[in-house]
Amino acid sequence: MRNKGLWILVVVGMLLLGGLPWAFAEDQPFKGKTITVLVINSGEKGGISGPLYYWRDEWEKMTGAKLQIAEFPFGELHEKIFTDLITGAGKYDVFMICASEMGELASGGYIVPIDQYYEDPRFPKWPKDAPPSIELLYKWGGKWYGVLNDTDGQVLYYRKDILTNKDYQAKFKEKYGYDMPVPPKTMDQFYDEAEFFNGWDWNGDGEPDSGVSLHLKVGAQGMFHFMSLSAPFTVLPGDKVDGVHNTYWFDFETMKPIINEPGHVRALEFLIKLAKTGPAAQTGWDLGEAWDYFLRGKAVFTFSWGDVGALVQDPQRSKIKGKMGASILPGVMEVYDRGQKQFVKMDLPNVVGNTTGCSWHGVISKLSKNPEVAYHLLAFHATEKVSQWAARLGWDGVDIGRQNQFLQPRGPLTVEEYVKEGGWDPNDIVEYEKAYYDNFYAKTMFPYLRIPGGPEYLNALDIHLSEAMTGRVSAQEALDRTAKDFDDITERLGRDEQLKLYREAMGYQK
Repeated sequence: MRNKGLWILVVVGMLLLGGLPWAFAEDQPFKGKTITVLVINSGEKGGISGPLYYWRDEWEKMTGAKLQIAEFPFGELHEKIFTDLITGAGKYDVFMICASEMGELASGGYIVPIDQYYEDPRFPKWPKDAPPSIELLYKWGGKWYGVLNDTDGQVLYYRKDILTNKDYQAKFKEKYGYDMPVPPKTMDQFYDEAEFFNGWDWNGDGEPDSGVSLHLKVGAQGMFHFMSLSAPFTVLPGDKVDGVHNTYWFDFETMKPIINEPGHVRALEFLIKLAKTGPAAQTGWDLGEAWDYFLRGKAVFTFSWGDVGALVQDPQRSKIKGKMGASILPGVMEVYDRGQKQFVKMDLPNVVGNTTGCSWHGVISKLSKNPEVAYHLLAFHATEKVSQWAARLGWDGVDIGRQNQFLQPRGPLTVEEYVKEGGWDPNDIVEYEKAYYDNFYAKTMFPYLRIPGGPEYLNALDIHLSEAMTGRVSAQEALDRTAKDFDDITERLGRDEQLKLYREAMGYQK
């Protein structure tokens, strides 16, 4: 009977802790230890940093350890990380990184592989349930370095109520000569619909409204818009990664940039045209400004990260709850073929999924004096309990993408759980969840750049895209300048070594 009573207590304990294996762990096994996490400066109620604050008390009570949180702006994170590592200061045990940092950190031996900890029963157990496209960003050389957290990708958000309005559909067909698809399946349809709704009062607020809302400010992650949108123009599908198929950034033989090839140029010309269906001010908008314009009901479209779908549910910020549609980004009927050096026609739209963004996650510094404590923190945040909490609430910046976060039958959750625990509109969560599933499991995926110098390459792209978006130079000139900067970065870092790491990161096959 004593054994039976003990077993009941254990089961009850596990249920109270969400069914997690640390119910068996020693009480406060890391008492007296302190770790420090470096993270983007979003504050206690902001993306990525917010969950660290939210769960800190529970984790500290569980482990006996103390958690210090050091916040810095996005543009300073790279410098802070490498200053700490190169000087040997060791101020930070955990870096919450953008996935673009992984190549430099892992290949340089600056961070600790976590495979040794994963099966250890002393630590919280988390499911390795990310799509292959996301899992790739957490690994290097076949080893896990990151612990699952955020899953970034961009999808198309639209006003479903407006696009399905019978009167507007009739007027669209009269003007463009075809039925308005909901959602648009091609970039040309996307542009036509955005153009149709731009410049007149379709929402009845007495003011002209817009077709699209974009975040294009230099230094505020605006380059990610171009990357997601350009993928269908440039990424030719195929069964492997070679010099022609599933490539985007550099030539696999020479490491010469291909960012200024015709597919990329056509895509940038399209983005310039598309941006004109929205406010001129958006070339200076950051994420929040562009999101708020869409959330206030002033634009029919935006394409961005998972945060948007969650923010639509916030009555303090959104006027469009229950009116949202979402889908994978549209494709194109012609894609640039590097082998033939020409555009080729497709039988169906070339639709390309993406993991654009940072997929923010924690890695453990090689200088950490408490790597086990650091891993425990990251593993705790990766458990189903915290993962599902993050997906349902949305404000935390940890976006949907892991299998445990999806709706039945793709995952374990129900619409009712999202409605009850996250305040979601049932239509909105169904649209949102399917869009992200389709995106992350797309047959063709945009190649994520995560070699050494990744943030530098992206910064150069960002600067020159802004020159084109503001009309200072042509699309071709902007991308020619980008290619030159790419070449300079590659030469400085070492072309042969960069080529070797680029091939490894992309899974190149001759």
